[in-house]
Amino acid sequence: MQKTFQVGSKTFVLDQAKAEAAFAAKKVINGRETMTFNLLPLKYQWAYELYRKMKANHWEPEDIPMGKDIEQWRDEKALTDAERWIIRMGIGYFSAAEGIVGDNIQHVVRELVTAPELKLVLGRHAHEENIHADSLLYMISSLAINPHECEAMFEDVPTIVRKNEFVTKVSRELRRELDLTQAASKQLLAKNIFVFGQCMEGTQFYGLFGMILSLYRQNKFPGIGQMFRYTLRDESNHIEVFRNLFMDLIEENREIWTGEFKEELRGLMAEAVTLEKEFIRDCLPVNSVGLSADDFTQYIDYIADRRLEGVGLAPLSAGIKNPLPWLAEMMDIKKEQNFFEGRVTEYQKASSLNVAADDEL
Repeated sequence: MQKTFQVGSKTFVLDQAKAEAAFAAKKVINGRETMTFNLLPLKYQWAYELYRKMKANHWEPEDIPMGKDIEQWRDEKALTDAERWIIRMGIGYFSAAEGIVGDNIQHVVRELVTAPELKLVLGRHAHEENIHADSLLYMISSLAINPHECEAMFEDVPTIVRKNEFVTKVSRELRRELDLTQAASKQLLAKNIFVFGQCMEGTQFYGLFGMILSLYRQNKFPGIGQMFRYTLRDESNHIEVFRNLFMDLIEENREIWTGEFKEELRGLMAEAVTLEKEFIRDCLPVNSVGLSADDFTQYIDYIADRRLEGVGLAPLSAGIKNPLPWLAEMMDIKKEQNFFEGRVTEYQKASSLNVAADDEL
């Protein structure tokens, strides 16, 4: 079917069949290659909806006052050694971990997917990782922490090193020429998306998130806690981006969804859980007020099973209960009160999708 437009002396003919063929050629990988970045008509509607939701949640670190945090950090009697160590570990780990995620999105996953709307949402995902990295710099400068200490922590704490090696080796496997028509290469990409979305951002980030938000509940580090709340909300969207991307990749390439591959992925999650539990024990070597390492390790088991089930895989610890149900409450941040002025700040705009706070927790 063709549609003709007559404008003055010129005639323009639009070929609907050709346009429909271009739409049908949209795929997660091995789709129609084009430099036009034509989003419409959308094939992966979820990607555009998540992009709009993420955009509506935009925040900047400098919007959040750090005066109380600075006061508490300088007051030797305001905090225990364990509480200070949690903050140091949080800043030390996330100051570079967020960059690892962003780099993998930009230089691996976004380069390999072919549908423009997938590139769009992945671009927003990478942008939010930049915001998170920027927020860590803001925390470091506000508390006047020596940035070399953060670098040393990232390089010298063995449990941090092992966590990072776990994900960077998966990213490194795709940084070469690959034939994505081959099943083995498709599995490498699926593994990357699973590890970064469900194992790292979806599970390994949650130990420290929980510890810092537990301090926030006790009116300690309100600025840092608020930034981590916004970061956690962003991470929920990131997990969903990679979950949907993973599921669509599998659906379009069913030959890779073998029993052996499923067990490989479950094994990777089991490894991620083990590494995270070791890391939690380093973050919380002694129990502090309202903080128990055992609770957080159980929480990691609970979260890991949620992630596995979300992509159609069997859980590792079936029936385990959530020991930290209050974390879901931390996600309810549509309106926040400015600490000094009492001004209501809207970070969640009305146009964004409304998802229940406990969907990801």
